[in-house]
Amino acid sequence: MKTSGILSWRTAGLLLAVLVIVALPYVVTRTSAQDTERAAAWVAHSSEIKAMTYQLAYLARDSESASYRLLAGDANEKVEQRVALFGRQAPALIGQLRAMTRDNPDQQMRIGAVDNAMTGRIALLSQAHSRLQQGDAAGARQSLRDAGDLFPINAEIAQIVHNEDVLLEARQAAARQKAINGRIVLAVTALAQLFLLAVLVLMSERQIGKRLLAESREGRAVQRSQMIFHAVREPIALFDRNLHSLLVNSAFGELYGVDATRASVPLAEIGNGAWTDSVLLQRLKDVLSRDRELWDHETIQRTADGMERSVVINARRLRQEGDDAPTLLLTVSDVTVRALAEHEVNELNRQLEGKVSQISDVNRELEAFSYSVSHDLRAPLRHIAGFARKLEQHLGDQVDEKSAHYLEVIGSSAQRMALLIDDLLVFSRLGRGALRLQGVDMQSLVDEARALVESGVEDRRIVWTIAPLPMVIGDENMLRTVWQNLLGNAVKYTGQCEVARIEVSVQQGRHGNYEFTVSDNGAGFDMQYADKLFGVFQRLHRASEFPGNGIGLANVRRIVARHGGRVWAEAEPGQGARFHFSLPATDAAGAGIESEA
Repeated sequence: MKTSGILSWRTAGLLLAVLVIVALPYVVTRTSAQDTERAAAWVAHSSEIKAMTYQLAYLARDSESASYRLLAGDANEKVEQRVALFGRQAPALIGQLRAMTRDNPDQQMRIGAVDNAMTGRIALLSQAHSRLQQGDAAGARQSLRDAGDLFPINAEIAQIVHNEDVLLEARQAAARQKAINGRIVLAVTALAQLFLLAVLVLMSERQIGKRLLAESREGRAVQRSQMIFHAVREPIALFDRNLHSLLVNSAFGELYGVDATRASVPLAEIGNGAWTDSVLLQRLKDVLSRDRELWDHETIQRTADGMERSVVINARRLRQEGDDAPTLLLTVSDVTVRALAEHEVNELNRQLEGKVSQISDVNRELEAFSYSVSHDLRAPLRHIAGFARKLEQHLGDQVDEKSAHYLEVIGSSAQRMALLIDDLLVFSRLGRGALRLQGVDMQSLVDEARALVESGVEDRRIVWTIAPLPMVIGDENMLRTVWQNLLGNAVKYTGQCEVARIEVSVQQGRHGNYEFTVSDNGAGFDMQYADKLFGVFQRLHRASEFPGNGIGLANVRRIVARHGGRVWAEAEPGQGARFHFSLPATDAAGAGIESEA
């Protein structure tokens, strides 16, 4: 990466040097030539404007002179053409002057003045000519005098020419300055060329020195590579296209009894027949001819020590730069110990599967037992509640205060027992039902659970802090139960707080799992009894303080465990509690647990 960066900088520097040495003089010369051409064009432009201005003045004077000749009686066709020529050509010349001086407002103004004067002169000359034809020589002479007196043009003509001379001088001065600048740039360019050539020579010398140093380092690196190659304890060998050895390391030589310094040994003759398997040899040839890599080919070989070993063979084709002949890199891993260990692990797994099957049978029996007991308890419970009501009705007004209290205790106890049985059935179903895995929006579940628990405590002040929560893979109904129990407990155990503060947050665990936390500032509990929190019908507070049956957290633990997570809690008495549960960030764990369910 570093070498490629250095090469790119060198290439950029070389290109810059070429640009300065070759392109810059060309640009300067071309710019100078363009400036010269532009200056010549401006000279021609100014000369053309001056010529047209002089021509316009000449036509005016010539027409006036011809008119006086007509007045003197020297009339002929040529003189009359001279008089008429001014009226025909003057407007066209004025238009051309206007077009050529469009970029010069001052000249446009003066040309406009000349245009007005020429128009007046043309009108008066035409009037003089008309009076002369009518025999009014005095009137014609007066018209000619008026044309010269009322519409003078000499000053404007001279000013137009003067302006063009001033512009031409300024443009020539600018052209001379550009020529000087161009010579300065050429001189600087020549100095830069000399400097860059000197830099290139120095860099070439340094590059040659670096290359010699790199070749020396490369030679030492090759020696170190050979030392490492022979020091590696994994057998490695390099073969040519005919499967003759080019290079083998010491480990390969020790394993198969071949001299590591000896080259060009056929693979089939190495290891006293260890490589005579025709199928393996054909696959190695396919690696060379078709570039098919051989991965983790496991076989049994008899090695130089006479033992049969389980080995894993990997092979791939290598092609050196500038060499069309492919080579084969062969690595061998002795996995005899691993194979024996795998056999033992397989045996232990078989035994473990038997134990798991037995445990699953026991769990199913326990669940069936709890379900049956729950159903069987309902009948006598209904009898107790029913006969207590009948006894109360039978006694009627004869019930004294103590008897009424006894009947009330019997009824409330039966009702509580019914709730406990219902909770036990729910707990049993959580262990038996199949997970319906799907994408679950935990944010929506928390909002739903929050709205549910707030509906029963409208008169309380609760401050909620809920962080953005992710999507997870799980059973939506079961996870809804988790949030309802945790948020319900947070609301319940902050009932004695003036302002309840409940926070829901999430963070990424060390193993990539999501860890959700529900914190409150409620009653808390003593951590020495924390192991009882998630047991069935286990409670750390009296029912008179906080109502409940003590099965909600047991349901939470069972649901989270079935999703591949765990539940734990932290608290201090009177300082609130923090309940945590983790869920896998992907559906891998959940899929595995679903198969167990």
